[in-house]
Amino acid sequence: MDAPGTRAPTPPRQATIDRRTAETAIHAELLLDGTGQVQVATGIGFLDHMLTALGRHALFDLVVEAKGDLHIDFHHTTEDVGIVLGQCLRKALGDKRGIRRYGQALIPMDEALAEAAIDISGRPFLAWSVPFARDKVGEMDTELFEEFFRAFAFNAGITLHVALKAGTNAHHVAEACFKALARSLRMAVETDPRSPDAVPSTKGVLEA
Repeated sequence: MDAPGTRAPTPPRQATIDRRTAETAIHAELLLDGTGQVQVATGIGFLDHMLTALGRHALFDLVVEAKGDLHIDFHHTTEDVGIVLGQCLRKALGDKRGIRRYGQALIPMDEALAEAAIDISGRPFLAWSVPFARDKVGEMDTELFEEFFRAFAFNAGITLHVALKAGTNAHHVAEACFKALARSLRMAVETDPRSPDAVPSTKGVLEA
């Protein structure tokens, strides 16, 4: 039993998920209250670069190992990594007690400027307004970024808006979007010191 006036230690907000289909096999580990330590190997170099930026700027400790049907294209692996990371976030948050719930970030990357806003609402939704001036970044189709963000948002159970304010370089645009997601997530999942034990909703729950 805890001594009078003391609070029981808070369990770590973390999740591990393994997902296997005929198209992909993905292992992911997520620690929300980390230091930005990231180990990523998806077989897609640019996606690895973006996930590394996501973990570092959100201060999440993140492991992602993915094997997919890259001989076909990058679609299944990109989407399924988004699915698994979204599931990890939902699981790690538990009942969402004490979180700030909302987060937003406006991130510059040279000429690019991207904005992300999040509500950890339990109501999945993605509003995506990010045009790309070209079809690929390296070998990765730029249309797959929307697929990743949608899969992540719907499996995490969050409302997510992402908008490009300026920018033409596809690498810079994508990186600004991932970093904006990271910083808004960091804000939204933080514990609110003024309300550390309450679910931030008038309904008392944050589910669909």
